[in-house]
Amino acid sequence: MNDEKARTGFLAAVLHLDPADIKSTRILNPYLRQTHADDKLGILDVRILMNDDTEIDTEIQLSELKVWSDRSLFYAAKMYTDQIKPGQKYNVFKKCVSISILDFILFEDENDFYSCFHILEDTRHFKYTDKMEFHVIELPKLPPKLQENSSRVELWAKFINAEETEEFNMIAEKDPYIKSAYDQLQIISQDEQKRLEYEAREKAILDYNQSIYEAEQRGEKRGELRGEKRGELRGEQHGRLQGEKAVRESTAKNLIQMGISAEIIAQATGLSIAQIEAFKNEIV
Repeated sequence: MNDEKARTGFLAAVLHLDPADIKSTRILNPYLRQTHADDKLGILDVRILMNDDTEIDTEIQLSELKVWSDRSLFYAAKMYTDQIKPGQKYNVFKKCVSISILDFILFEDENDFYSCFHILEDTRHFKYTDKMEFHVIELPKLPPKLQENSSRVELWAKFINAEETEEFNMIAEKDPYIKSAYDQLQIISQDEQKRLEYEAREKAILDYNQSIYEAEQRGEKRGELRGEKRGELRGEQHGRLQGEKAVRESTAKNLIQMGISAEIIAQATGLSIAQIEAFKNEIV
């Protein structure tokens, strides 16, 4: 997504736009504002601002997460409300789009790999507002073979899901924007340090998500064993908070020992640069 041509092509495919209509795109800060210290981290894989001020959150989720719909709604809502400041009027709100690329099946009863959602009236199906939009790509539902008449979004999904060099090359030949993404991917893979940092960040985020889930489960279990509602809630909250803290610190120390930069570690764990520097001093 660092390559603007590739970014434009991907967004045009998913949003069903002509790439020529997208004048510019810009990657924003990957963190959403946190209202409280214990608020959920708003880490996004890529958050993009388009030339019409539409904000887009694009995420790739590798491990199964059944509450993905709730999670994507949470981030989209936070991205939406983050646009307004005290004293401003409601007409400042711009469109927010969520794009989820999932390596698991979210909608068990549906066969299509691509789904698009809006807020609609139940019976007459007209839009309540066009300010929020959700796109979901379920990679396991992709057809096994690429057809000659494949849509642009299918080409991108196939490219993201590709594993063999031959497959990458074949798909890249069909779309100049995907070719630009592939060229950038090859440059990254040839830069050993960038590749290590990228892989470390991806691993840290995946480990963090799983560890937080397990910490919440441990907190719930402790609460249940106490047998009282107050103890149940306290145990769940304590387990979650302690688990989050331990996972972040452990992940940060591992990445420090791998030689990853403090900025990358901060993005992967949500810790401050000062905290990371303190851990570096401890390790030394």
